[in-house]
Amino acid sequence: MKELQKYCTGFDWDDGNSEKNWILHQVKRNECEQVFFNEPLVVANDEKHSQLEKRWYLLGVTDSMRLLFIVFTMRENLIRVISARDMNNKERKIYYEQV
Repeated sequence: MKELQKYCTGFDWDDGNSEKNWILHQVKRNECEQVFFNEPLVVANDEKHSQLEKRWYLLGVTDSMRLLFIVFTMRENLIRVISARDMNNKERKIYYEQV
């Protein structure tokens, strides 16, 4: 993640994805952004969904300690969140094993 952070200058929000994350999972934009600045983080390539553009998934925590699973890509120097939701049990286990 440190490698991505040094090139990142902000976030690029798509209104459709932002609205979808709220409607389906009650995750707000600011919660997604918080996760990128809080540690610990678990970041990995999302090879399964990287056919058209490189994607990553991130396991992290908001300021209020909400555990989130986020899929994102980079558009130039901006992070574009594609999907955000609460971690499931399997993801929680991975997160706690790696931090």
